[in-house]
Amino acid sequence: MAELVAPLTIVTTVDENGRRWGFTASSVTSGSLEPPLLLVGVDRRSSCHAAITSCREFVVNVLGEQHRDLARTFATHGVDRFAGGELGYWPDSDLPCLLDAKAAFRCVSSGTLAVGDHDLLVGSMVATRLNVGGTPLLWYQRDFALPAREAGVVRNPV
Repeated sequence: MAELVAPLTIVTTVDENGRRWGFTASSVTSGSLEPPLLLVGVDRRSSCHAAITSCREFVVNVLGEQHRDLARTFATHGVDRFAGGELGYWPDSDLPCLLDAKAAFRCVSSGTLAVGDHDLLVGSMVATRLNVGGTPLLWYQRDFALPAREAGVVRNPV
């Protein structure tokens, strides 16, 4: 699996008590174009599993190269992932989101599907935010990577 290049994202939500939840995810992909659906792999051992898989709405924040430290924070167990104040809120909602994400997708949860040791969270996209420019942050060979401008090549991990 280390040879499979993946985008890095931070998936966020808020539970019924107003507590914010989020984690770094590389298992995010398009599930359907019509209707637009996203699939998010959530490890059943994750501290966020119950909150993410039972939420009504969530946001998938696509990370840029400037988000390395934030990706590490949201992948670390036992820390307050929101303490740094880098995340704001989706307009007119209490959903946490990364305002300078390459892209952010607001989704309504459409259920889950058990696959191995993960659950696939299915999200119906209801809104998007895009920030043009910058370089996306990737996950490759268990480290951060950036896409090269030459087709088919990935730069050395950063």
